Amino acid sequence: MTRILLVEDNEMNRDMLSRRLSRRGFDVLIAENGKAGVELAASEKPDLILMDMSLPVMDGWEATRLIKANPVTSSIPVIALTAHAMASDREMAIEAGCDDYDSKPVDLPQLVRKIEQLLTTRH
Repeated sequence: MTRILLVEDNEMNRDMLSRRLSRRGFDVLIAENGKAGVELAASEKPDLILMDMSLPVMDGWEATRLIKANPVTSSIPVIALTAHAMASDREMAIEAGCDDYDSKPVDLPQLVRKIEQLLTTRH
């Protein structure tokens, strides 16, 4: 079963997205801030990470940089999830090391296509 780490601080978004992904057959791990996301990525080595960019403790940009700098987690695809929908926000996410970008509110079919595409190219 594909394991996805969802790093999201908003409880409503976290619950809604994790339930919808679980119903699609994904095993979803949860982290509520960037620091916890970095730690869970290293200890659990998920197949893919969905990273909110505006997080407490450590933001998603810094968390992604740390994940991509660690040889243990550097190959895990990261999709940035953010309410920031400007072209510059996408560029900032890619520069931080994210493999793709999606804006909120999440369009689940579109997000699942991006997840499947990244998982296919990874293997």
